[in-house]
Amino acid sequence: MFKKNKIMQLWLLSLATVSVAAQAETKEETVVVTASASQEPTAPVKGIVATKTLSATKTSAELVKTPQSVSVITRDQMEQLDVTSVSQALRYSAGVFTEYRGSSNRNDEVFVRGFSYVPKFLDGLSFGATASSQTGTVDPWLLERVELVRGPASVLFGQVNPGGLISMTSKRPTSEPIHNVQFRTGNHDLAEGAFDFGGPLSDDGRVLYRVNGIARTQHNQVEDYKETRMAIAPAITWYPNDQTRFTLLTSYQKDPDAGYRNFLPAYGTVTSANGRYIPRDFNVSDPNYNQSWREQTMIGYELEHQLADNLTFRQNARYASIKQKYRYLVYANSAADSTVLTRRAQHEERTTNEFGIDNQLESLFATGEVNHTLLGGLDYKTSKDKQLLERGMGTQYDLDWTKPVYGINVDESTFSKATDEQQNLDQMGVYLQDQLSWNNWEWLVSGRYDWAEVRTTDFTGGAPTQQNDNKFTWRTGLLYAFDFGLSPYVSYSTSFEPSLQTNRAPGVAPFKPTTGKQTEIGLKYQPVDSTLMTLALYDLTQSNVATYNSAQGWFENAGEVRSKGVEAEIHSTLMESINLIGSYTYTDAETQSTTVAGTEGKTPARIPAHMASAFASYTVPGGALKSLTAGVGMRYIGTSYGDAKNTFKVASVDLYDAMMSYELGELSSSLKGASVQFNVNNVADTKYVASCASDTACFYGIGRTVTATVNYRW
Repeated sequence: MFKKNKIMQLWLLSLATVSVAAQAETKEETVVVTASASQEPTAPVKGIVATKTLSATKTSAELVKTPQSVSVITRDQMEQLDVTSVSQALRYSAGVFTEYRGSSNRNDEVFVRGFSYVPKFLDGLSFGATASSQTGTVDPWLLERVELVRGPASVLFGQVNPGGLISMTSKRPTSEPIHNVQFRTGNHDLAEGAFDFGGPLSDDGRVLYRVNGIARTQHNQVEDYKETRMAIAPAITWYPNDQTRFTLLTSYQKDPDAGYRNFLPAYGTVTSANGRYIPRDFNVSDPNYNQSWREQTMIGYELEHQLADNLTFRQNARYASIKQKYRYLVYANSAADSTVLTRRAQHEERTTNEFGIDNQLESLFATGEVNHTLLGGLDYKTSKDKQLLERGMGTQYDLDWTKPVYGINVDESTFSKATDEQQNLDQMGVYLQDQLSWNNWEWLVSGRYDWAEVRTTDFTGGAPTQQNDNKFTWRTGLLYAFDFGLSPYVSYSTSFEPSLQTNRAPGVAPFKPTTGKQTEIGLKYQPVDSTLMTLALYDLTQSNVATYNSAQGWFENAGEVRSKGVEAEIHSTLMESINLIGSYTYTDAETQSTTVAGTEGKTPARIPAHMASAFASYTVPGGALKSLTAGVGMRYIGTSYGDAKNTFKVASVDLYDAMMSYELGELSSSLKGASVQFNVNNVADTKYVASCASDTACFYGIGRTVTATVNYRW
């Protein structure tokens, strides 16, 4: 069992070390830390092309010299494409299948390289990561950028999905004053107001602030469902001296109406029911029994202190609380070729409290002609996740979607508990990484050892369980950066995740951790800072996958899934007036071994073999239409299998987007700082099935959205 008092001692010791170092006098030259340095990967980026990443190595690294596939979505790109979720921000990125649940997506779930439930990180720390799933969401208005790291990344972040991870960066205080208000309206009764203020709080510029917030209400495309949100994120940066920076990051987000989550049958969505299809706005649940509520609170900090010219200590920490309550009728099954849906009434409550801390020591030095960026660290995270799931079954909940009758009375006193448990996760890891540079060669090598413990308490009367896992993960990558901007590379990396399924055969020991290993080769090309092109080929295998044996009614730890693919992506700004974003994805995934009959050698459900996207915008540089920007985009989602046995397919789809914006200050100097923008996503209002996990778990994609935005900066 973890000794938490030891962890606390380590934390206090690290703080004490920094405090003493900060007070010590030094005769050596110091380097002033600045808040708005464009080289920092957490700072605002003008345009759609980022050149640095923090998530790939936990250090400020050039993307073109990092031997791993990484995409960065900047604040400007998110605004131009009018995204309202993190998953939407990734729409034009390679290797990721976003919104596979359509509008039925409460937690920003995405597939990366063929693997689902990709973890999310916020400001370098795990966010919404429980012992056995992912939860929570962050409004993109509160974010400066979103990064997608593809492939195994356990070597720096511990237990993560082999497909990759999503790294989000909060807006931070800057030395440049920020004054920005925004209003949006659109179809589905959208009404939104947002603000973003920041700048110096003191005359000497050593105290900076940033506060941004948003309030939004909108009807979901599903009848009788709304999405309502209020969020605010205050932050303060303090420079007590030229060697130290402390940033306090806080946020509060409340969703009184947190959206829709349900399922649909393949019969009536993928295939017609005697020539009829289920309407896209069909509500599987009932307006009389509908609660969707979530509240998130977070407080954390980032501390950076320069111990010497080439030695820096960093400490990031955050506490978060995510509370959720849901009541709805969920689709469970239907007879073959029947329009009558079997439903169950469901009441869910979930409270997740998590704390994470990451201590880093970075040293810059040289051995002969080889320059080193050496990073060592110790991180720790703990979470307490309490879940209650109660269900009510019966024919009184059946619903014929061709002639639905709503207004049902649900008696929760008749419910039975399906889940009433609490899982406590503790994970500690130590890691060491060296980035070596010699002439044009870049060599990255890193290793990590993790200790993880999960304690599960079953309040329904089951015996408590405890599972302890420890694992060494590593990676290495070699890259050569030609002077003309081309950088070929090769890398190998590993990952692990504890397998926490408690529904096992009697007497069977806890499952081994799920492990991943990947080989990747690629090319990166950056002839100028305003253009970055990437190409990656990978071979990724996940072993010890827990698979469900329907004949026995329990999970077995005997699966292996292999995913191979090709990904290409471009971000470019030409002549300061043309923006280009493009991507192509080919994924060849296969279940290589499993205990589920009929699935070996098959492609896992919900994984399109081909995806492609392209977006281009043009800004008029001068004349009467100066600053007018027009853009069009196309997204292609290829066919995917609708179940694990590959008995049916979900059709491919083409989706089109368009935008136009104009700076009103070009019309009159009195309107300087004001702008308008119009966006239409899924211009043709194409009705399509986004994906199916089985013949009883299909999801319609998002229909046409139209928005008008007025923004004012001063």
